[in-house]
Amino acid sequence: MIAVIYSGSRFAIWKIIRKGKVVEHFNTNGINPFFQDKKHMVSMFGKRTELINHAEKIKHVHFFGPGASNKERQHIVQDALSSFFRFARVHVYHDMDAVAIAACNNEPGIIGIIGSGSNAAYYDGKKVHPNNFGLGYVLGDEGSSNWFGRQLLKNYLNETMPQHLRTFFSKKYNVDRKMALEKVYRSAQPVHYLSSFSDFIAEHREDPYCRNLIKTGFGKLFDLYVVPIHAEHPGLPVYFAGSIAGAFQDYLRETAEEKQIALTAVIKEPVHNLLTYYINKN
Repeated sequence: MIAVIYSGSRFAIWKIIRKGKVVEHFNTNGINPFFQDKKHMVSMFGKRTELINHAEKIKHVHFFGPGASNKERQHIVQDALSSFFRFARVHVYHDMDAVAIAACNNEPGIIGIIGSGSNAAYYDGKKVHPNNFGLGYVLGDEGSSNWFGRQLLKNYLNETMPQHLRTFFSKKYNVDRKMALEKVYRSAQPVHYLSSFSDFIAEHREDPYCRNLIKTGFGKLFDLYVVPIHAEHPGLPVYFAGSIAGAFQDYLRETAEEKQIALTAVIKEPVHNLLTYYINKN
């Protein structure tokens, strides 16, 4: 049996395969070594009966997620998975590797991810080349659900959000300044709280304020990440993946066109392509 896990900061998608067929498909909270230690992760795994039932039968685990860009954080995830799946070989990759495999397979391309976070990189067909773009949920993540949440919350608290949307926002979230600052500055995983507000943008996506916010976030992402890579590697296909990329694909394509970049494909959930890859590989 094989387990393939594609995680963001908010939630992780699990697929368990036996003889080329999916026998379990479920979501858990996100797995991110920036915010969680080994003990927390193992405890989370132990709360799912699907994992308990198959733990000793799984022989390979392929994990793709945020925060796994260096060896130290990779080891946190690897140790947690290895201690739970005792008879499995565990492989831990960055979430950008998931996009590379899902979109490009073994061909070069420019890849981007927009979910709870955001990033972009050049993939040479074998490896994702490191970059300086991924600055995380405080300094970066332009165009992501976290970035949208930050802008919405700030504009609401500063009373610069249009009044008709402030009314909807207040009814939906019942936010007050004290609670919001507590969640942002004192909670263990503020990115979860900030990302939760992206649902509001989806509900009001045609409103000029939300449309402008979406286009501004995507514009920053392209200007900072994609345009420089595209200039260095012209002519390569450009792929995006992630929940926000999929949900706002029309605005993403519109932004790409404005930047004179042809967007080849958008993959909302790379885990499906990853499944195909590992089924064919075994």
